Amino acid sequence: MRRKDREITDTHEKLGIVGRCKVCRLAMIGDGDAAEGGKNPEPYLVPLNFGYEYREGDGKEGVLTLHFHSALEGRKIAILKNHPGPVCFEMDGAHRLLETPQGCSYSFSYESVIGKGAVEFIEDREEKIRSLNLLLRHQSGKDQDFAIDDGALSKTAVFRLRAETWSAKRH
Repeated sequence: MRRKDREITDTHEKLGIVGRCKVCRLAMIGDGDAAEGGKNPEPYLVPLNFGYEYREGDGKEGVLTLHFHSALEGRKIAILKNHPGPVCFEMDGAHRLLETPQGCSYSFSYESVIGKGAVEFIEDREEKIRSLNLLLRHQSGKDQDFAIDDGALSKTAVFRLRAETWSAKRH
């Protein structure tokens, strides 16, 4: 991180940022456009709704896990099944323009989290439901379990990303 003066190192502050964000951008490298033979690696970035959990570690930093859902097929799913990691993630918020009398001195207030990890698809029915409930709780702000019928579950890909590294900063 270039601007160490803006780095947030307290885990609870970092989790506060994650908790305030509703969209996580997932960046991955795919095999190029399938219509062109898929030969050339190219970046792909997609914004996703997410849920999360944080589990304390044994004397060291715990593990942040992000949970996502998707249609069963599409470009994102094809890339992630072929290249589950590493992938990068980013989320940000608290945006505000900081104006000054001099145009070139304008700045921007924000808070952000950036990290990387590998994606794991969840196939177990109960684990998929648990993951979707984490996502729904985060997005809705409701601390409850949600009814998820088997029809919807069978049409939904569910995957998680365990952050290998993640950092936060604020300005």
